Amino acid sequence: MSEKVIVIFSGGMDSFTVLNKAIRDGKAPVALSFNYGQRHKKELDYAKRACNMLGVPHKVVDISAINSLVGGSALTDDIDVPEGHYEEPSMQQTVVPNRNMILISLAVGFAVSQQAKAVYYGAHSGDHAIYPDCRPEFVQKMKDVCAIANYEKIDVVTPYLHHSKTAILTDGLNMGLDYSYTWTCYNGREKACGKCGACEERLEAFKENNAIDPLEYE
Repeated sequence: MSEKVIVIFSGGMDSFTVLNKAIRDGKAPVALSFNYGQRHKKELDYAKRACNMLGVPHKVVDISAINSLVGGSALTDDIDVPEGHYEEPSMQQTVVPNRNMILISLAVGFAVSQQAKAVYYGAHSGDHAIYPDCRPEFVQKMKDVCAIANYEKIDVVTPYLHHSKTAILTDGLNMGLDYSYTWTCYNGREKACGKCGACEERLEAFKENNAIDPLEYE
């Protein structure tokens, strides 16, 4: 039987590529999505659609109550989403305090209960400047603690930790992936805004791959 793994799946293009990579690598993934009160909950609809298309088991967990503890982010509070490039200081407003540590911890608990061997998530080099919980040193510490936190050792796998979003998209396009099944925009409107850091990085990745983004933009 294929090794079961848990993939933290936001519905965005990075985690979509990670999910497909796990499948291509012969794993049996279970996709785990979180509603943490993000304004772009639309990504969860895309996550569901992608899992249905792939035939992958999908669990969505509502943890939005944590916002009473970890507020202050443009992704969860009534704060305008900043526009501009991903690496600009203003993008720090999109940091949700301790988000990935919380999500990984929950995913590891789920992995133990599901007898899975690893938790995958889509950290990449483009996140390093703004998001401390996507940096290599954070990932290594999480790998260390998740190896001893339970009787069962759970690995934390980040296939694209040292890859840019452009490189992730290159890999996905080489796998023949359809990115119309993904949502990236931090604004949860009908169409992607094309101006927030997430949109800019996505559009840049498609441009550098000489590919057309299938999403509609305002």
